[in-house]
Amino acid sequence: MTESARWTRVDDGRFQVDLLTADYQRHAFTRHSHSTFAIGVVLCGEEQFHYRGELHRAGVGSLAILEPDEPHDGQAADPNGWAYRVFYPPADLLFEDGPRAHFADPVVHDPRSVHLIRSAHEELTAGADPFAAHSKLAWAMTAVARRHGDGRPAGPVLSPRDAAAARKIAEIRDRLTADLRCAPSLRELAAGVELSPFHLLRVFRDATGFPPHTWLVLERVCRARHLLAAGLTPAQVASGVGFADQAHLTRWFKRVTGVTPAAFRNSVQDPVRPAA
Repeated sequence: MTESARWTRVDDGRFQVDLLTADYQRHAFTRHSHSTFAIGVVLCGEEQFHYRGELHRAGVGSLAILEPDEPHDGQAADPNGWAYRVFYPPADLLFEDGPRAHFADPVVHDPRSVHLIRSAHEELTAGADPFAAHSKLAWAMTAVARRHGDGRPAGPVLSPRDAAAARKIAEIRDRLTADLRCAPSLRELAAGVELSPFHLLRVFRDATGFPPHTWLVLERVCRARHLLAAGLTPAQVASGVGFADQAHLTRWFKRVTGVTPAAFRNSVQDPVRPAA
């Protein structure tokens, strides 16, 4: 059995959107999250993934919609694997003409939305008519938001106590990302926000879905994607974002993105842009 995966980056002058075209049999994504939405269409086979405490399955014709910062994994639901096309749009693109909504169901069955997403994805990755493809992208994103967003705010209203906890989490994140190459100790992090190490671990995991050390590794992968797209080599990126070596970067990068750093770099070097 063979597997294939290719990333494409599109740029319409306002937003950059990554696209994945993949066919997997054995690959399993480690538990991770995205800073963007993930909207995918299954073309054949079936994928399964854990999301918001439940196991979900997406088969042929399904539309999977995962929200930003929501931990999830992904693997084949049967020995035949699955093939799919995925968009990773920022929230500002998905809700460009209205307030951001919440998606209650991660897997929906809507032939019209599936057709719009698949058609836009195919045209953008082909690159034949970027202007038409970008128009289809905008139309598809608006349709998905309107047809499947439930109209409720994406985030809860925080109590003063919750707001104080959120500020502490933001401080911890800022401290971890200040220098990806040199992480502070757990005790240093805890002292900085006036929590015990155990309390910090609990509140951080409750808020993000990950313990701080795993969250930091995923941030390193995210930063590596940007640097690879900018043209840096995997060896340069590995040391620049805090991985022990290139092999360490490659192991984590493939577990999160489904491709090696070199393959990702080659795929996204020239973003698809609309015609002048």
